[in-house]
Amino acid sequence: MRLSTKGRYAVMAMTDLARHEGAPTPAKAVCLSEIAARQEISLAYLEQLFARLRRAGLVKSVRGPGGGYRLAKPLAETNIADIVLAVDEPLHAVRCRPDAHGCMNGGQPCLTHGLWEALGRQIETFLAGISLEDVLEKRIGAVEPVCR
Repeated sequence: MRLSTKGRYAVMAMTDLARHEGAPTPAKAVCLSEIAARQEISLAYLEQLFARLRRAGLVKSVRGPGGGYRLAKPLAETNIADIVLAVDEPLHAVRCRPDAHGCMNGGQPCLTHGLWEALGRQIETFLAGISLEDVLEKRIGAVEPVCR
């Protein structure tokens, strides 16, 4: 499975927002142009992503002087899977659409469908178990190699 730019950029931008929100004073909104500059992401692209993140209830927009965006929930309650799903990034690894019964022309699943479906569930479970706080505190950890 490949996570597209949309999902990766949304996670990068939300992590940046989490790091800079409230700095140097509490309750400071973060301007998208600042995130765009720091993360080297197009401002127009970020505006599209943040519109989706706002609709999903992950961020709040603040209007007026000093406006921008703030997190809608605490860091520990915002998980990476929610961010990826909010920008319409699928977390499944099968080639068929989520509303389809199978990936073959006759509507049947391919021989490896179950394998890729299980992988997609593992990816979603993994990302759902990681919060923005975990990312900022670098608590993701290294994965132990599997030796056989």
